[in-house]
Parts: sequence; C-alpha cells; structure tokens
Amino acid sequence: MSKYFGTDGFRGEANVDLTSMHAYSIGRFLGWYYKQGKRSDEHPRIVVGKDPRRSSYMLEYAVMAGLSASGADAYLLHVTTTPSVSYITRVDDFDCGVMISASHNPFYDNGIKLLNYKGEKMDEKTIELCEAYLDGDLKALGVDAPDLPAATGEDVGRIVDYVSGRNRYIGYLISTASRSFRDLRIGLDCANGSSWMIARAVFEALGARVTVINAQPDGININRDAGSTHIDGLRHLVRERHLDMGFAFDGDADRCLAVDENGDVVTGDHILYILGRMYHERGTLPADTVVATVMSNIGLVRALEREGLKCVQTSVGDKYVWECMAANGYGVGGEESGHIIISKYATTGDGILTAIKLTDAMLRAGKPMSALSEGLVIYPQTLKNVRVKDKAAVLSDPDVKAAAQAAEEMLAGDGRLLLRPSGTEPLIRVMAEASTDELCRKAVDSVVAVIEKKYH
Repeated sequence: MSKYFGTDGFRGEANVDLTSMHAYSIGRFLGWYYKQGKRSDEHPRIVVGKDPRRSSYMLEYAVMAGLSASGADAYLLHVTTTPSVSYITRVDDFDCGVMISASHNPFYDNGIKLLNYKGEKMDEKTIELCEAYLDGDLKALGVDAPDLPAATGEDVGRIVDYVSGRNRYIGYLISTASRSFRDLRIGLDCANGSSWMIARAVFEALGARVTVINAQPDGININRDAGSTHIDGLRHLVRERHLDMGFAFDGDADRCLAVDENGDVVTGDHILYILGRMYHERGTLPADTVVATVMSNIGLVRALEREGLKCVQTSVGDKYVWECMAANGYGVGGEESGHIIISKYATTGDGILTAIKLTDAMLRAGKPMSALSEGLVIYPQTLKNVRVKDKAAVLSDPDVKAAAQAAEEMLAGDGRLLLRPSGTEPLIRVMAEASTDELCRKAVDSVVAVIEKKYH
C-alpha cells in the first residue's frame, strides 16, 4: 500500500491529513511530470473535476496553482462526477485527469484521485514518484535541485473553463441508452453530491418521469443520511410514490445501488448478476465471465455458475477489478458496494451509466426490476469495521491470526471469513458469510473482540 494514495486516491480529513499544500505539491508534480518529453513550447493538458463538498474548492484552487506553476494548462470541469473526468480525459486526449472527492466519506474528508490518459486509475510507478515529491525526495525524480523548476514567462500554465466537457459527457450518457424510458417513474437519490444536476438531466432527456431527493448540496450535507450508503430514504420514496425503481449514487457518482418497485435494495452483486445474464443472453459477454471482488457474496458466484457463467474475484477496489478486466478482455465487473464497470462504455465505475443499463435490462426483459435477479440467493453476511491506528500491526498480530483461523474452522463447509484492511479509511473490516445470521455474527464477534481488546 502506498504511503498517501490508497486504492481510491489520497484521502483523509481536509487540512489535517490532506492539506492545501499537499494539493499544490500534487499539481506541481503532475505539471512537471507531464512536461517531460514535450516540446519546449508545449504545455501539458490536465483536466480537473470536483465534488461539491466545502473543501473541494480550496483543494481545486491549490491543484490549479501547482499545475500552472509547473507549466501545465488546467481545464476545469467544476462540480462533476468521477466518471465524467475519466471519460473526458480519455476522449479529449488529456495527459491525465484529477478528481477532487472523498466519494462516500463525510463532508469533512476529501481526496484527490489521479487518472491516466486512458481514464484509468493512475499506475503505481507514477504514484510512487508523486509520493516521493510529497516527501521532498527530489533524487527519486532525478532532479538535482531543492525543488522542481517553476515555469516563468510564457511557460506559465493557463486555467481554462471546460464546462463544455461536462455537458458533452451528459450527451454521451444519453446516447448509451438503447431505448426510450418514456413514462417510467424513476426515483434518484443524488447524495447531495456530484450527480445532483447530471442525473436528473440524463433521465429526463430519456423520457422518464423523475423524482429526485438529496439534490441540494451546501458543501456539508454530502452523503449525510443520503445516497448509496444510506438508502432507506430512497426505499421510502419508491414505496410512497409507487415508482418503478430508484437509483442511489454516492458523493462522486462512481457507485450506484438500486431499489426495485417493492422498495427492496438491489446491491452491486445483484447488478453484476443482472448485467452478466443480460449480456450473456445477447452473446456479448466476453469469455462468459463476470469479475467481482472477494467481498462479493458467495451466493453471486454460485448463481452465476448455475447460469453457465464464470466469476473471477479480485482484491477489493474497482482499480483491481478494472486491471483484471483490461488484462483479460472481460466486459462486466464491479463491487458489491455498487462500483460497476462496463468496459464497452467506460474504464471506471460509473453510477449513472449503471442506472441506465439496469433500466435497459428491465425494459429488454419486459419484467419488473424485482424479477431480474431471480435465481440469485444472497447468503447471510455480517460485516463489522474496527477503527485502528496501525492496520498492518493488527493483520500481523499472532492473536488476531489465531482468532481468524478459529473462526474459519467454525465456518468450514458452511461459509467463509474475510479479514482485510480498508483501502480508504483507518479500519479493519471483518466479514463472515454462512448459512445463518447467528453463525455469521458469532464468527465476526470472536475476531472483533480480540482486535478491540488489544488495539482500543
């Protein structure tokens, strides 16, 4: 694991773990790094987006200052989604993309995600060089000077308003629908985040009768009792208004969870099953394979197998899902949390695109949303997060290892235990799946008790 950048960027409490000086230094590094190999009169082109949390503006200005100080031109999408930055980086030939967001985290956190020219999560080598610069190690960059060279005169970079890129992304999303959504009654929970304008615009343009909640961002209400991590509000809306379905996004809209017409939650595992079956039936699912992570329910794996499909599981993080998909040519992959990647359309998770494709699947099948996941049985699952200071110490602790082994033996033949560090927060996640809730809780509690006794 990198020192600053986890599986989904550099994330932490704004001006505590992630400061404006960090943001400025990241901009300085990116401008310098992408200047290498270009003509002396050529400026790197880097596109920047942000979510609407209060600290995003501070970090955006700091990144812009760093980019222009190193001679790069910064193109601003303003408040937008992570997948829109990925899309525009890829189709408009930018050197890289920057997204300022802490995704589903509370408003006081923030993050900086870096995307390569393909719109993919940045490679580890570049991340390591960026971290070396953050630590003041200029020798790792091959620079024999106190700091990176600063641009002067005509070499200073420009700041360019690029809201047209965001509008073009909206047009692209609309184009991915295979049919009209006319007269469908759809609820949208925008989490007071990046999707607050885009999602409504897309679904209304497709003809849906849209009801939107949590679309009044004020900088501090992002994800607060809203969105894909707090889906009860959307469930209530769908039931109360008798909607056909609902979709909930997270703060930067790279996740989507759904609610069917009965108000029941359609998780990321359900979505992978639905989309996997749809593309398989159409003969367009490469290698008849769906990519999931080790956090996906064992019920998904077994249901796909019954449909004649394979399920490849990766480490947690849509970054690892995409790496597996790209390396093997797979078409559909994602996480239980709602990061869903459809490689024909995107190189990263896209919540609004996922919602469009789920709606397509329902219309194509001619059935209600609740019927699309028939055959998928989700095993009882218990997940507990334990906040710790040193994740590596916990995972290497002999007593914790022994407790985990005992729990695995308890579940042998009837489920599984998973113990892993969060890639974005100071948490150890303890998860069990088994035939009963009681067995799950017993296994998880036995491990959590040891961690809390030694590390609280």
